[in-house]
Amino acid sequence: MNKSMLEAMRLNKGFIAALDQSGGSTPKALYIYGVEEGMYKDEEEMFNMIHGMRTRVITSPSFSNERIIGTILFKKTMESKIEGHYSADFLWKVKGIVPFLKIDLGLAEEVNDVRLMRPMPDLAELLKRANRRHIFGTKARSVINKANKTGIRELVSQQFEIAHQVIDAGLVPIIEPEVNIYIPDKKEAEAILKEEIITNLNKLRPNDLIILKLSLPSIDNFYNEIASDPHVVRIAALSGGYTRKEADELLKHNKCMIASFSRALLEKLKYQQTPDEFNATLKEAIEEIYNASVYKY
Repeated sequence: MNKSMLEAMRLNKGFIAALDQSGGSTPKALYIYGVEEGMYKDEEEMFNMIHGMRTRVITSPSFSNERIIGTILFKKTMESKIEGHYSADFLWKVKGIVPFLKIDLGLAEEVNDVRLMRPMPDLAELLKRANRRHIFGTKARSVINKANKTGIRELVSQQFEIAHQVIDAGLVPIIEPEVNIYIPDKKEAEAILKEEIITNLNKLRPNDLIILKLSLPSIDNFYNEIASDPHVVRIAALSGGYTRKEADELLKHNKCMIASFSRALLEKLKYQQTPDEFNATLKEAIEEIYNASVYKY
């Protein structure tokens, strides 16, 4: 584990940028960016377009460690280069931003009102590659669609099982058990989730470290208790369908959380923008998300 990266994740002010759209979500991300399907002819060109977008974001002057602590990358981005450096090396050596890798392979079909992660048969090899590319940590996502105690217990258990493998590989896992913000029993689901997270935190070994990425809760400061656990490096919030304005306002009322936004960070960026327009739009988004992340009321 890179000790300087760990110190940055623990102490620096700012947020985690999520630039980890996968194959399934890439067409939608490109469409929002102003790139329609007819503008690329196959999957290779599609990924080249999304890497171009990510490169444009990461190389922007406003994308710096003054506001951004970490960045989550997709596997293809990790293996691609930015200005002659592998992406993680560019982030850390040039920008001073901690690199993470999305490791999950998407969601399984819903069972017990949750969507677990699909099996990851090649996880061990992927973690070796992550170490070779100087990645600090990983991110894995699953989704809760109802306050079903059986399902949530199974989901959190799976998240921590994967986290143990990541920790044993010398990396720090971001655990992302997303609660669907549109469900009517969201508050109840969050109560069950919190209980299960605490149960699993208590089973960790003394030196095990994790980062949590959670939906913005229905009750202000709901996760403060977890934030003080010695195993928890940070707690990040996902935007989860909220607009940036909505997510920022909710984040301000959760002082133990920082942002880890994807769509809410990128939503107003367009392929057709001039460099000045693009950078100004990104700068505005970064400033707003940063201010919400460090806000203390």
